[in-house]
Parts: sequence; structure tokens; C-alpha cells
Amino acid sequence: MADRLPLDFYPPVRQIRALLLGVDRHHLDAPTPCPGWPVAALLDHLTGLSVAFTSAARKRSAEPGADGPPPEPSAAHLPPQWRSRLPVLLEELATAWRDPSAWTGTARAGGVTMPATTMGFFAMNELVMHGWDLARATDQNYAADPRTSEVLVEFLSQHPAEGTPGLFGPAVPLAPTDDTLRQAIALAGRNPDWRPPRSQPTTRTRHP
Repeated sequence: MADRLPLDFYPPVRQIRALLLGVDRHHLDAPTPCPGWPVAALLDHLTGLSVAFTSAARKRSAEPGADGPPPEPSAAHLPPQWRSRLPVLLEELATAWRDPSAWTGTARAGGVTMPATTMGFFAMNELVMHGWDLARATDQNYAADPRTSEVLVEFLSQHPAEGTPGLFGPAVPLAPTDDTLRQAIALAGRNPDWRPPRSQPTTRTRHP
């Protein structure tokens, strides 16, 4: 990895920024692999986590997102300027975790303090999973760096297969031949084959 850091945040950030270009207004109400979250709520969550994990990397425990659990993502909370603001926040996130000091000591986000390296892995997992969520919800392709996927498989394998409430759902069984991205998605509790439900054609009633 660049600068011998545990993880490079630039590839998943670039991927999400590219995906944002393909999000149209009609996508905002579309379902995502996150139950109960339309695309607009997912974008709100990406905004919040970008701020929180950037603060964690910079050891700024007094900034928003550090001292308490994040609010439930909501389409109503998505700022009108999300299309210009979110790419900037994502870039700041990648830059913050490029600093070797981000990976030392402890870090705090969402009211939780943990080793900074562990926090970095959680942040990367959020980026990859929600990047994939956004791609599936908006019918776009998603390609993760295989090195990142391998690291996430190892990271997620350390968590209970039955899931961790608030973090991961129960692991989804996979075939031994599945690639590392599909393995990571399944270990995080998502169905790698998820697709948005197709709208049903309207049945017209024929009157005599």
C-alpha cells in the first residue's frame, strides 16, 4: 500500500465519487441493500460517516460524529448540495487516513474509542460496503481493489458469523469459488446477488 499504510482509502473513494455521477434524481427514492434505506438515506449516511471517520483519523474527538452514535440515516437529512459536498468530504476522508499518524494510538467515532488501526478497518469496510450498496441500487458496476477485499475478508472473518447488531448482519453462505469482494459482502451480512426489485406492470381493467 501507498506509504506502507495498512489501507489506501483513495481507490474506494474514487469509486464512490464516480458512482455519484451516475445517481439521478429518480434514484433517490430507490431501495438499497440496506433495509429501509432509500438511496437518499444511503447518501446521508455516507456524508455523516465521512465527517466522523475524518475526525477520528485526525484525533479530533470534539468534532461532530465523535461523541455519540450517529443519527438514523434519513432522506430528509440529505443536504440539497450533496452532489458537490459529498465528493469533497470523501476526499478529505482519504487524505486524513493517508497520514501515518492516523493509524497510531486510539481513535474515537460514534461515541466509541478503539485502536486507530481497528477504526481504520471499520472506516474502509463502510466505504466498500456502501459503495457496493450504491452501485447495486443505481444499476452501476462496482470494482474493488482485490488487495482491499482480501484485507476486509480477514477483518470480517474475525466477527461472529451470526452477526453483530448495529454493525453486521448474519453472514451469507457462499460458494468456495466466490471472489474476495463477494466474500466480504457476504461476511458483512449482505446478499452479493441483491438486485433492486423490478416494478410490477400496472394491470389495466378492461371495461365492457
